[in-house]
Amino acid sequence: MATPKRAHNGKPPTQPREVACSRSDLQSAQLRIRQAARKDKGLRFTTLWHHVYHIDCLWDAYLSIKRHAAPGVDEQTWQQYGEDLEANLHDLSGRLQRGAYQAKPVLRTYVPKADGSQRPIGIPVLEDKIVQRAAVGILNNVYETDFKGFSYGFRPGRSQHNALDALSVGITTQKVNWVLDGDIRGFFDAIDHAWLIKFIEHRIADQRVIRHVRKWLNAGVLEDGELTRAEEGTPQGGSISPLLANIYLHYVFDLWADRWRRQAGRKKVTIVRFADDCAPRTHRRTRVLRGGAARKMRGGRTQ
Repeated sequence: MATPKRAHNGKPPTQPREVACSRSDLQSAQLRIRQAARKDKGLRFTTLWHHVYHIDCLWDAYLSIKRHAAPGVDEQTWQQYGEDLEANLHDLSGRLQRGAYQAKPVLRTYVPKADGSQRPIGIPVLEDKIVQRAAVGILNNVYETDFKGFSYGFRPGRSQHNALDALSVGITTQKVNWVLDGDIRGFFDAIDHAWLIKFIEHRIADQRVIRHVRKWLNAGVLEDGELTRAEEGTPQGGSISPLLANIYLHYVFDLWADRWRRQAGRKKVTIVRFADDCAPRTHRRTRVLRGGAARKMRGGRTQ
């Protein structure tokens, strides 16, 4: 199926009541969010959700989804949803606006890992993917001003290649005595929901955002026809899971590691983190994770 075209000669579909504004208005609003977040690190944002259900935001989120990705529990594909895209997005926007949207369980499947074990992957339904991607697009305007420079995983304009480049530069241009490779075992399955919400609320005071994050966390996982819900974890495969993981690690690891590096580490330690994998480098024989970083990381166990 070809990429869906806009109705009305390429113009976006008509907007619901609260979002009757242009794409340029949406872009300007996002710019204002970034500027405010950068200027005041203690600012809590109270009105963000209406940007998420903006038709242009939902449209862009839909187009960013992989066309041939496996469907979720409703078995609806990207192509099927696009057959009546304008009506579907209008309906979705309206449900998001009036609070009628409900997250559906994530379908669990497994992919093989290099060591022979299986990695669990969650497959959300298409509409959950759309809304989550739209939410990430708005929330990134806040969190990209907060996240530390040594965090590379699942961030706009950053990749594993950037992380490897940072490691290479640090090792080849500085005197390095020790390199530690750290990984948080079972991190995505062990994120504490209560703490995650507390961390989000440091910056986000819009209760509609918080309520929908709770919906995604509590939607449950469907495996072999059995629905399970847990108070921990965020399924890998969800569009918002990487951002939630970065928010969690920002507060339980990055802020602490950056402060320790500047104080006890005497700026002799540099760090590269990609999602739940971390590689500190030190110029002197120093216990980089002195005191046991594992005890500070409520969401998992170091390995």
